[in-house]
Amino acid sequence: MLKRVISIVCSITICLVSTLSAFADETSKTIRVGVIPTVSSVEINKIWKPVLKYFENRLGIKCRLYTASDYAGIIEAMRFKKIEIAYFGPKSYIEAHRRANAWAIIREQKLDGSTGYHSIIITKKGSDLNSLKDLKGKMFAFNDPNSTSGYLVPMTYFLKEAKIVPEEYFSKVVFSGSHEASIMAVKTEKVDAASTNDLDLARVIASGKASKDDFNIIWKSKIIPGSPIAVRGDLPYGFVMKLKKVFLEIPVNLLEGLQLKGYVETKDSDYDCIREMKKIKEKLKCE
Repeated sequence: MLKRVISIVCSITICLVSTLSAFADETSKTIRVGVIPTVSSVEINKIWKPVLKYFENRLGIKCRLYTASDYAGIIEAMRFKKIEIAYFGPKSYIEAHRRANAWAIIREQKLDGSTGYHSIIITKKGSDLNSLKDLKGKMFAFNDPNSTSGYLVPMTYFLKEAKIVPEEYFSKVVFSGSHEASIMAVKTEKVDAASTNDLDLARVIASGKASKDDFNIIWKSKIIPGSPIAVRGDLPYGFVMKLKKVFLEIPVNLLEGLQLKGYVETKDSDYDCIREMKKIKEKLKCE
């Protein structure tokens, strides 16, 4: 009996070591980092390049950026183990946690020190569109069905508080594909209004593509927990802890393009409020 137990323990140990060794062999070459498309792919590459270079120097392995045309593409990339790490929004994170075993380890800290952000609705300055009432019969843009500030939060506001159905209230509802696309669509008057967030608006303004004087902010949500960096749940604990430390110690000058002060620790339960909001939105849509 003892020999059998020893044999089983040895087999388990060998399997575990083999698994970790295989992971070590893989990550000794490349760590793949997925980023949801809040801005254009060109801008993503530009603002994340110094961050990935920092990771390579600290971790001693190559880091490769992985992008997709929509938020679902990054969720699916983690689900099928095409990436090890991902930058999600809160809603895309809870979807990735449910479908792809993603686990949040840190979240963004804005330049003012806060660790949350706000959904906003913007219109073109000078358009005389200064309230939701003014938008009746106008064209409205969300950015992505898996976006928090660009879809879930404003949609919940429309259904629960404003008591409107967007597809009926507006002349046309579109999905732009990214926060940057929504912001620029308002600036160029391709749409009359759009939902986005204060952080991504600051990023677009910092890039020089728009000015704060281009827009009216006609609605602002309550604070939303900051967007997380998540890892695949099957990664070794030691590697995850090392990764977290590297993120927490990142120099602020490397985050200029992201308009961040840094990162702070977070956990999965910090996003339970987003899960509850999703339930509310789904219930209201069914009524």
